[in-house]
Amino acid sequence: MRRYLYIGVFFAGCASLAVEMSASRLLGNYFGSSNLVWAAIIGLILIYLSVGYTIGGKWADRSPEFRTFFTILCWASLLIGLIPLASRPILRAASQAFDEMQVGVMIGSFISVLALFSLPVTLLGTASPFAVRIALENKENAGKVAGKIYTISTLGSFLGTFLPVLVLVPAIGTYRTFIALSAGLMLVSLFCLWMTSGAKAATRLLWMPVLLVLATLLGLGGFDKQAQGIIFEGESAYNYIQVQQIGDYRILRLNEGQGIHSIYHPLQQNFYGAWEQVLAAPFFNNAPYNIDKVQRIAILGLAAGTSARQAYEVYPRAQIDGYEIDPKIIEVGCDLFEMDVPTLNVYAEDARWGLAHSGQRYDIISIDAYRPPYIPWHLTTLEFFQETYSHLTEQGTLVINVARILDDRRLVNALYTTIQAVYPSVYIVDLPDTLNSIIFATRQPTRIENLALNYLALDSDASTPSLLMETLQTTVLGMQSNPPETILFTDDRASVEWITNDMIFGLFKSGQLETLH
Repeated sequence: MRRYLYIGVFFAGCASLAVEMSASRLLGNYFGSSNLVWAAIIGLILIYLSVGYTIGGKWADRSPEFRTFFTILCWASLLIGLIPLASRPILRAASQAFDEMQVGVMIGSFISVLALFSLPVTLLGTASPFAVRIALENKENAGKVAGKIYTISTLGSFLGTFLPVLVLVPAIGTYRTFIALSAGLMLVSLFCLWMTSGAKAATRLLWMPVLLVLATLLGLGGFDKQAQGIIFEGESAYNYIQVQQIGDYRILRLNEGQGIHSIYHPLQQNFYGAWEQVLAAPFFNNAPYNIDKVQRIAILGLAAGTSARQAYEVYPRAQIDGYEIDPKIIEVGCDLFEMDVPTLNVYAEDARWGLAHSGQRYDIISIDAYRPPYIPWHLTTLEFFQETYSHLTEQGTLVINVARILDDRRLVNALYTTIQAVYPSVYIVDLPDTLNSIIFATRQPTRIENLALNYLALDSDASTPSLLMETLQTTVLGMQSNPPETILFTDDRASVEWITNDMIFGLFKSGQLETLH
């Protein structure tokens, strides 16, 4: 009989961690995956489990029976399966609130969804102390029994850590992952209940899988988010991916949907955003700089290939190496964003790792790997910029997209300080009508006057692509003075999210949030 107890403990441990990992994806799709979101999820899950441990110990002392134990797991599994049905309307409201910058609704939705996890996770938390009480036959082997049960539970948790992220979410999506976890735990619990307490005890709970099926049919229809012109929706191991068709424009949005990661128009190349600034990078070198000098470009954060298409338009002879960590985004780029650039080599790798292991040297290295409003910290450090420096040609240029919020330029200034510690010449350009600043850094010492001189030289050449001229004009007009030196980011200490979080809180307190909409 004890083996059924161990089976229950293993699957309860698996479900508890799998629910936690799935919760991060569920909320990350709408609220992002910042350290604040992760801290809220992990903190509350631990509280729910702690409550479960306490309740489980007392409950087991009153009713140390297999029937009670497996009935609790059945209820936990059912509540897990109801999470998609209950959370979907709340999260759809959150999605609309994000679009309209309704802070109160966003916060309320976040708290409400986290509350949905309280009952199932608390019930899962009762499993281990309950199992210890049932399995305990005498005091002499109490430690051995407790150790074995917690070992089995931890092994289940180990499986639950990887199962959603590597298998279930990419294969069937976040909502169906909860259904799969619910169904798996429910089947195991009902089977073990049958084997330990008889068919009658299990039969009384057969309404639970029926209700789970009905909840699945009611809760999983349609798109996850309510947004204009959705033509594709999917999930990968890294992102919730959404493609919108608005008029003739096709837009790639990820996770909470606050940033446009790629854009496509069949007849247009200039979208007046951060993508085009890659094209301006080499012209900080001494004038006249010939377009044909650009032989190789690296794009760290390829997304669906907007910058790559633009680079091919201006530098048709240059080989382009695009690094994108998410293979599903690459697939979407090829299918929906015409990412069929002849000179593009696509690498499904982490940008920093891919660059470090590349044997190439580049004339341009572009970095635009945001998960708005957060830039990955490992792409902001002194050591990383030393790596980029070593992969540039003698006249190579680095270009990186950085976020600012209204007049708060702390992140821009910190990145300027860090990059300046590696590169001899660094420049900042603010893009009009956006929250983007672009930092350019040249491997050789250069002067700001070079940009204007190159603009004039290119303007006198009738063969210069209009896309390049329009981009250079934006670059020249957006030039900013160099800021004072501030924080230096290193691999050991890079307070990127700390700064970004404080910028966001400052915006909330200022009451100027509506100006961003």
